[in-house]
Amino acid sequence: MKERKGENWCFWKDMAAEEVATGVTRRILAFCDEAMCVENTFQKGAVGSLHHHPHTQITYVASGRFRFTIGGETKEVAAGDTLCKQDGIVHGCECLESGVLVDFFTPMREDFL
Repeated sequence: MKERKGENWCFWKDMAAEEVATGVTRRILAFCDEAMCVENTFQKGAVGSLHHHPHTQITYVASGRFRFTIGGETKEVAAGDTLCKQDGIVHGCECLESGVLVDFFTPMREDFL
């Protein structure tokens, strides 16, 4: 996967999905040293456990409905909503209606490769 770093073109059909938790698959899309785009598909009831990391993360809700906690505050979000998680803030979610989240990280997540 590291050989794809900085590629100009990233075709979804060529990107393998990996199961990262029960009911959650991740697809690493385009990335370079400064940024990374990741697609996460959640089944209803799947959980993104509370965690934190030294990356700023913006999440776009492409479809579905989720209950997110960011820095101790919890809200429901749905398709079209966007969330900003500053580096180091504790966050996580529960999927209320199957859907897709698109995450943008800066810098890229080496740990995902």
